[in-house]
Amino acid sequence: MVSVGYKYRWRTQPNNNEKDQERRNSQSELLSDDFRYIEYRYYTALERTLFLDHVPDALLRIWEINCEVHRRGIELIKPGVRCCDVAWALNDLYRQYDLLKYRTFGYGHSFGTLCHYYGREAAVEIREDIETTLKPNMVVSMEPMLMIPEGQPGAGGYREHDILVVTEDGVEDITQFPFGPEHLIIKK
Repeated sequence: MVSVGYKYRWRTQPNNNEKDQERRNSQSELLSDDFRYIEYRYYTALERTLFLDHVPDALLRIWEINCEVHRRGIELIKPGVRCCDVAWALNDLYRQYDLLKYRTFGYGHSFGTLCHYYGREAAVEIREDIETTLKPNMVVSMEPMLMIPEGQPGAGGYREHDILVVTEDGVEDITQFPFGPEHLIIKK
C-alpha cells in the first residue's frame, strides 16, 4: 500500500481505479509505503516515509523528528524495560517539538501468526497504559507515526516501522532496511 500526498489516502497496487493507475507521483510529494509479507502464517510489515527528488523544508523537519523518535524507540527496547516507559519517553520527545498532538496511536506491538492482529498480545503494546516488562525473545515493532493535518506546515503522514527481537542484552532489528532522509529521497 502506498499513501500519497497531503491527504494521506491509501493506494494499493494493482489498482482498478483508472484515475489512480494514470496518476504519477510528483516531485517533492510525500509517500509513505507499507509492504506486507506473510510466510507460513507469520506476518511482517515494512513501512517507510520517502520523497521523490526533493523534500520541502517543513516536511523534512517533521520527517527528521519522526526518525529521531524511531531511533530513540529502538534504543529503549531492551529486556527489563516496561512498555509504558518506552511510550512515555517517546511522548516526551514529541512534546519537545510540540508534535505529540499529531501522534496517531501506540508506538508498537507484538506479532502473531496470519497477521499483526491475530495472535497479537494486547499486553505487549508499546503504549502508556501497558506495564508489561520486555523479556528476551519477545518480538515487537517500533513504529511511531505522525499525521499532520492538511493546511499545517509539514502536512502529511510520516511513519517508520521496524520489527525488533528483544535479546538478552538489548535488541536486534531484523528489518535491516534503511530509513530517513539520508536514504529515502528517491532521485529521478
